[in-house]
Amino acid sequence: MAHPVVPPHLFVVFGATGDLMQRKLLPALYRLHSQGRFPLGSVIVGVARHPMDDGAFREMCATSLVAEKAGAEAEVGTFCRSVLFYQTLSGEGPTGFPGLRTRVEKLEAGHSLPGNRIFYLALPLEAFAPTLQGLGEAGLNHSPGWTRVVIEKPFGRDLDSAVALNALAHRYFEEKQIYRIDHYLGKETVQNLLVFRLANAFVESDWNRDRVDHVEITVAESLGVEGRAGYYETAGALRDMIQNHVTQVLTLVAMEPPARRNEDDIRDEKVKVLRSALPIRLEDVVRGQYGPGTVEGVPVPGYRQEPDVSPNSTTETYIALCLRIANWRWHDVPFFVRTGKRLPAKSSRVVVTFKAPPVSFFQSESEYAMSPDRITILLQPEEGFEIAFEIKVPGREMRVQTHRMKFHYADVFGPLPDGYDTLVEDVMIGDASLFVRADEVEESWRLYGPILAAPPPVVFYPAGSDGPEEGQRLAASWGHRWSTE
Repeated sequence: MAHPVVPPHLFVVFGATGDLMQRKLLPALYRLHSQGRFPLGSVIVGVARHPMDDGAFREMCATSLVAEKAGAEAEVGTFCRSVLFYQTLSGEGPTGFPGLRTRVEKLEAGHSLPGNRIFYLALPLEAFAPTLQGLGEAGLNHSPGWTRVVIEKPFGRDLDSAVALNALAHRYFEEKQIYRIDHYLGKETVQNLLVFRLANAFVESDWNRDRVDHVEITVAESLGVEGRAGYYETAGALRDMIQNHVTQVLTLVAMEPPARRNEDDIRDEKVKVLRSALPIRLEDVVRGQYGPGTVEGVPVPGYRQEPDVSPNSTTETYIALCLRIANWRWHDVPFFVRTGKRLPAKSSRVVVTFKAPPVSFFQSESEYAMSPDRITILLQPEEGFEIAFEIKVPGREMRVQTHRMKFHYADVFGPLPDGYDTLVEDVMIGDASLFVRADEVEESWRLYGPILAAPPPVVFYPAGSDGPEEGQRLAASWGHRWSTE
């Protein structure tokens, strides 16, 4: 199927000298350009406080693209010279938002652009509000064509701040102009969740309380804070991962089939999941923090020994909790979610464990340890699906063994595009299906608000371990255990 036609536009990136732009966003834009999916005649304007001219910015970006192995030096250089521009943003007047507006209009006139604009806020949370206000007061929230603004996570720090940020954004932009981005939703496997569920009758017919015993969502990282302690100390695992990435996966796993395949119907069903979630009981929450340990045979410090971390920090680097969704499909099915740093390996997955048969043919044979059927949705580092079921081992003896059928995207389609490629192109097309709506982000913060207001004390686990024992006991208290595969 042909790619949708994207009209020429001006793509403005705030925070253009930052890590997100140089490592993720810029390579994504370059790949789209190389594949002919970045509209001819469009230009990219980097905006930051650092004084710099177009030439220095292009040189910096070319160096970054080569370092990220995005392309050969010659092709990268051509891209940077033909597409990239830079505008310093500092203070008022020529170097403030009025000056940015003047530069935008000059570039549009010089490149015969129709006035379509994307403003991408690759900025820290505290810069979102003044940037949105600056755009609005300079009149950059409207244009001769269309205008879209992309806001990175985290969108707020709690319910009150998210509501306030939404109110400010809506003062200057309509909801249809706002794209709250979560790069997890750009992953092929995450997008394919709906296809896997709804296009396969054997899956959808069993995707409910009658057949599913419990669901696990795990996002494990082997790295520590890696120089992000300044941010992490004020965030923690709940704000950094659970409220956004993990919750987005949860809503796609649990949502009802939308009436139509459009952005509003899909997002309506995701919001219904959050509104159906019961209040989280504090006894169903485990907060952990990694201490000194060993990762891949190398000794590593504990979180409190990391640079810029308080020696008495109570910030969680691990969190596990149990969610319950009070609707017809999922009544009494526990959803266990967890994320943590300094765990044994990087792994993100969803495990759907089905109920055992009510009467086992082998129930009198104590030596036959039967494992429940499972569907595992692999998100990273591999992407794909695995189905685990029981088979008989060939031979006269009755021996039962768990077997896994596997589908890995890379085996069939080769390397997959980065999530940013997909989401950036969706913004250019104007498809908001994979972006978070205002009511969705507020419902998410509302769900986790009690934990933020009265967090359970942190418990400690050695770096390189599977997390605190309390996390294992949480699943055991419901009669389950975390999957290890």
